[in-house]
Amino acid sequence: MTFEWGDAHVNLIGHARSEVPETARGLRCEMLYRHDTHTQSLMPLNVPAVIVVAPAGVEFADEADAESIRAFRIEPLEPLVLHQGTWHWGPFPIEGPEVRLFNVQGLRYAEDNRCVDLAAKGLSVEVDLA
Repeated sequence: MTFEWGDAHVNLIGHARSEVPETARGLRCEMLYRHDTHTQSLMPLNVPAVIVVAPAGVEFADEADAESIRAFRIEPLEPLVLHQGTWHWGPFPIEGPEVRLFNVQGLRYAEDNRCVDLAAKGLSVEVDLA
């Protein structure tokens, strides 16, 4: 794991389903985030969740870049590591109103939380939960 600022931090966080738009079959991913200075590790604690990821090198200039986006279901107590710079969204709960997450990331993540607005670029994706 990499923490360029030497500021590894462990805490509990949560994401609510109400934070993102719902569709007839699931959720809509309109934004992706990344951290250029650190790795992040997450583990859902209470409910199954969905996470969306894309490679660090993608800049989302066109639809071909959006085709690199992948969604994954993660079960409670199933950890994952987002490599430094990986674009991500969520995890968001598949069942229930909120997913609680064990989180390891840089303490100063707010200073390193780059975002791409997929919706503004016409590149948002539907995450099918059916």
